[in-house]
Amino acid sequence: MSEEGKLAIENLSYDTSEKTLVDTFSSYGEMKDCELIMDRERETSRGFGFVTYEDPENAQKAIDGMNGKELDGRQICVRKMGEPREDRSVGNQDRGRGRGRGDGRGRGDGRGRGGY
Repeated sequence: MSEEGKLAIENLSYDTSEKTLVDTFSSYGEMKDCELIMDRERETSRGFGFVTYEDPENAQKAIDGMNGKELDGRQICVRKMGEPREDRSVGNQDRGRGRGRGDGRGRGDGRGRGGY
């Protein structure tokens, strides 16, 4: 199956519904499929989903129109399936482990705590 028209939608709000995805992304063209990935235990969104368009040109229109835009209070990332992520920091600023104090002697060196 060709994934030419398939998009990954990332950094979604946990409150985003599949209906919201359909309503938002159907304005860019006829969709074959829309799937919001759910957490089975909590019955909420896991924060990402997939949209597949009949025409790959419509997928590109959706990327151009929605990537970096806000949906349900979150700045979303829209990319073609199979393409590498350009910037994982969308909505996740400063999640990396720093070096602690400015002199490099802090505890935040990113190595973890060992075998606890």
